[in-house]
Amino acid sequence: MPEQIESSNAASLLARKLLDLVEDGKAMPILLIDGRAGSGKSTLAAEVQNEFFKLGESAPRLIHMDDLYPGWDGLAQGAEYLQRSILAPLAKREVAHYQLFDWAKGERGEWREFGGGTPLIIEGCAAINTNSIEHADLSIWLDTDEETRHQRWLQREGSNEHWAEWAAQELDFYARENSRELAELLLP
Repeated sequence: MPEQIESSNAASLLARKLLDLVEDGKAMPILLIDGRAGSGKSTLAAEVQNEFFKLGESAPRLIHMDDLYPGWDGLAQGAEYLQRSILAPLAKREVAHYQLFDWAKGERGEWREFGGGTPLIIEGCAAINTNSIEHADLSIWLDTDEETRHQRWLQREGSNEHWAEWAAQELDFYARENSRELAELLLP
């Protein structure tokens, strides 16, 4: 069962925990941030990145799962791509090479690489799963009510076009992976 934390100091707490790991000799602590669409994952990730920068001397690398999904029906494939192209190479102390998904073109495009040396924050739906949790030093699940999540979706996407399709994938993925229960921390 994840430990509940308060939203008012979540970013500061997570940044401090990352810095503590660095100070204890962990060169590349990994933080996973997950929750249903519109739960505030991207916002929290940016806040943690900024808080860490204030505490330390560099900003953590931030990877958005939105850049890894191969389209609207690709939630599970995004999690697999995360494992194969980013987490597995990093676990072997190799440089991770991955392509961002170009939503306008509907295909993978720009290449990125990451070799460690700074904390890594991975945020998005399916960030926490039975494979990724093995690599995580910290993990947090965001619980947000459906009405709030739906309003945020509408603000971000401008329509309901993919809401039901995405929600169905989330339900399937999270039922199979038990992502919420795998998380170390819970932000209600």
